Amino acid sequence: MEALLNEWLWQEESWLPPGISWQDIEMKEDEGRFPLPRDLIYTFPLAFTFIALRYVFERLIAVPFSKHLGVKDRIRIRAASVPKLETFYKQKSRQPSQIEVVSLGKQCGISQRNIQTWFRHRRNQDRPSNSRKFCEASWRFAFYIASFTAGLGSLINVSLLVAHYWYYILEMGFYLSLLLCVSVDVKRKDFKEQVIHHIATIFLIGFSYCANYVRVGTLVMLVHDSSDFFLESAKMFHYAGWTRTCDSLFVIFSLVFLVTRLVVFPGRVVHTTLVVSLEFFQPFFGYYFFNALLLVLQALHIFWAYLILRMLYKFVFLGKVRRLQMKGREGMSHFRHQELYHLCGFFFFRHRWSAMNVAMRRARSTMKSLRKTETNAAGSKERAQSTPNWHRWLTTVS
Repeated sequence: MEALLNEWLWQEESWLPPGISWQDIEMKEDEGRFPLPRDLIYTFPLAFTFIALRYVFERLIAVPFSKHLGVKDRIRIRAASVPKLETFYKQKSRQPSQIEVVSLGKQCGISQRNIQTWFRHRRNQDRPSNSRKFCEASWRFAFYIASFTAGLGSLINVSLLVAHYWYYILEMGFYLSLLLCVSVDVKRKDFKEQVIHHIATIFLIGFSYCANYVRVGTLVMLVHDSSDFFLESAKMFHYAGWTRTCDSLFVIFSLVFLVTRLVVFPGRVVHTTLVVSLEFFQPFFGYYFFNALLLVLQALHIFWAYLILRMLYKFVFLGKVRRLQMKGREGMSHFRHQELYHLCGFFFFRHRWSAMNVAMRRARSTMKSLRKTETNAAGSKERAQSTPNWHRWLTTVS
């Protein structure tokens, strides 16, 4: 039975170009390690090892490091214990409609305003803290920078040796661990795209290893790791309130991402596997399957590049236009200009009020004394219009 399964699964027509057999690509012991499909079985226990290692890393390294950088968690009011509301929150909806609010108010004997307040506090209670998001970003940063360094080392003047084997096994084990933890990690706006990316990456790594496409597979992984650690480091400093450092890292990430994902990856890697390879052999199943996975990744790259370019456009152009419009408003005092100046960071934006510098607090204090007649609601609305939360997008992209 096993022999029949192996014969059906590893058909030469599916995995290899026409005219090439498994015997033709076998390697001698002194030439290096030949990729075997059974090697991938080690990625499953390795994925659980990564999960355990992440648990230890976050508590022994990430948490103390977050405190050292000044990461602060917002104090949230815990919702009162109301069993009926808790059941509705978990089983039906986190944001009840007006009709449901009226119905819940009658069942619990609570006013509609208190019902809405309870659900708001309950939603805030489930939101991940800055410390938790910092720990997650720091773990990914540590792995991505280590894997990128290892990938460079495995490609520079090295034949197919044990280094490639471990590079493949560790990468696939890590992405398996991310896929297993996707339900407990911080859920972001591009959740579906992230799941598709992880699945496509796992299939791509596994198939390229089994079919001995190790060279091009290593290039694909290296291209992806080259920008990811910049994004994770930008997230870390964002949670710590280091705005200028975060902005600078985000600019570097954007440049590296756009060059590697929109120029290097399609222009060198995909073009070689999709076009240049036809000069050496005829198309076969492995050719179509491998390139289909690469094109799925490229589609995700275009989607994320669109988000990045849209945000960069808002940073540079819309931010300047909005600032000029606000300067031209009637009745804007000199201190309002000072507030806008301190409010603007590297890209004229600021995210969290708790992370504002001393100059910003001084400007707000001076404004408050000069504009006593202005209501808090109007002032809050004005600040919201002058401060688009660009950093919030940064935390939604992995």
